[in-house]
Parts: sequence; structure tokens; C-alpha cells
Amino acid sequence: MKYTQLGRTGLKVSRLVLGTMNFGPQTDEADSHAIMDAALDAGLNFFDTANVYGWGENKGRTESIIGSWFAKGGDRRDKVVLATKVYGNMGTDGEAWPNHDKLSAVNIRRAVDASLKRLGTDYIDVYQFHHVDRNTPFEEIWQAIDVLVQQGKVLYAGSSNFPGYKIAQANEIAARRGGTIGLVSEQCLYNLAERRAEMEVIPAAQEYGLGVIPWSPLHGGLLGGVIKKEVQGGRRASGRAADTLADPSSRAQIQAYEDLLDKHGVEPSEAALAWLLTRPGVTGPIVGPRTAEQLASALRAVELELSEELLTSLDEIFPGPGPSPEAFAW
Repeated sequence: MKYTQLGRTGLKVSRLVLGTMNFGPQTDEADSHAIMDAALDAGLNFFDTANVYGWGENKGRTESIIGSWFAKGGDRRDKVVLATKVYGNMGTDGEAWPNHDKLSAVNIRRAVDASLKRLGTDYIDVYQFHHVDRNTPFEEIWQAIDVLVQQGKVLYAGSSNFPGYKIAQANEIAARRGGTIGLVSEQCLYNLAERRAEMEVIPAAQEYGLGVIPWSPLHGGLLGGVIKKEVQGGRRASGRAADTLADPSSRAQIQAYEDLLDKHGVEPSEAALAWLLTRPGVTGPIVGPRTAEQLASALRAVELELSEELLTSLDEIFPGPGPSPEAFAW
């Protein structure tokens, strides 16, 4: 496994991030534990989750599965850089009682204690704001985080799904307050097929020293050889991938992508991850394996070297917006 610093911090993390969103809803506890063991054995030390994972009436289930894995001992907790998130409504009936969601100081205090209990740990390495809260000022958010840091419950703070201007605003207010280093990471939607983050989010993250952690690196399976799997009678596309393939021009683009990688003898899913690892500012993409086989494929991507010829061809199929700020003007 290869490692890098998380943004401007001294924290060393693996170039792949283990996403746990499938643990509970699609992968049972025993298989989830086996995947986490395999990831740790391979040197993958950065695990990402969220308090709402498990979804619906099972919100919190994913954190509980991770907690039961930590409880097995073997220095599991000490070896893992643990990231979880706060924002979502944790009510099982779909209705949030006032102050039981988003980023008020009250909810942050309540949510972190609940996550710590489910996770079976006394600290969270990276506590992430899952979305922007337009109604809570960053002065209040940072005051709540400062208290958690002083208590030893949280070590770093990160963001998720933030636009560039909110990354700037959050860190400028943190700097004015003093005593906090502000955001150290940003999780954003970023992959070959969705490159809008290159216009503002990634430049802002680089300017302020945030590590970029792309989620959905395969764009809902679209970049994982979806057409080839259909032809071979495997799992059919669903959700975002199915909607995209319904458009003839988009389907032709994905077909060109798969044909290119077939020519180079590279698996599409591994190429998509390896491409992200070449991008400036990227710490590591989040991979969310449902099975041990999917984890093994993701791990191979870390060692995959994409030729300049292949990188150029990928840019031709999936052109990005271009450098910022030029992308906004010409």
C-alpha cells in the first residue's frame, strides 16, 4: 500500500479509502468484518463512514458494525484512521425533532457522542460535515469542534459536498478565530465522467491545504465495465448508470471507454481508480466494496501505472472543464 499526508496535516493515510456505506444494507456483519480485516492486512488504514449509514430505520447500523469489529481487538482501532460524518436526521420515523440534525452546536455534541458509542471508541480521527448547513454560522460550528478537540473526542474536521466558496469561508473563519486548523479534507463527487470539481472545489482545497477524497469513483458503476457486464449476462446497470446509458451519446462514450481499456488490457474499474490517483490534490478515492473480490480489484489499482498515451486518450473521451479560472471564461 502507498501512503500520503492528509492535506496539510501530519496524518499519514492510505491512497485508498475504505468506504463502508454497504456494510449493513448490502453486506452482512460477518462479511463486513472480513472485508475490513482484508483491507487492514493490505495496509489500507483510512476507513470512512457516516452516522446515517444503514439508512431508514437502521440508521447507525454501519457504525455499529465497525464498532463490533474494533471490539475484536488486535490493535484494530489503533491502526485505523477513522472518519465519520454528521448532519443527517437520525430519527427512524423520518421526522427530525428540532435540533436533532444538521450542524448546530447542540446537534454536533449529541451526534458525536452517539457515534462514539456505536463505534466503540473514545475518539474520531476526522469528523466530517456531511453537507453545508446554511442556517448555522461557521463561528458556532468551530466553537463546537474546538470543544470536542479539547475533550479529545475529535482530532480533525473535514467537509463533504462543499462548494469551493464554502471551503474558503469555513477556513477563513477558522483562521480568524485562531486555535483551530479548520478543514483538513473535502469529500466530493469526482471521477472521469464527473469532473466539475476541477473548476472550484479542488482548486479551493489545494489553496487551503485540504486533502481531496473523491466519492463514487466509478460513478455509480458506470466506469466499472457496465456494458461488458451486460453483454456477458452479468449484473445490469441500475440507478445513475442505467439513466446515463439510456442516452445514445452517453452510451457511445462509455463504449469508447471500455474499448480503449480493452485495447490496453486494463480493467475499467481499476483504470478509473488509478486515474484519480494521478490527479493533483487527490488523497485517495473512496471504494465501497460489497465483496472481498471487489476490494481485491480496488487494491490492484494502487499499483497500476497508466501510460501517458492512455491518460491522453482518457482525457479525449472524458474532457475536463480545463484549468480554473479559465474554465469559467473561455
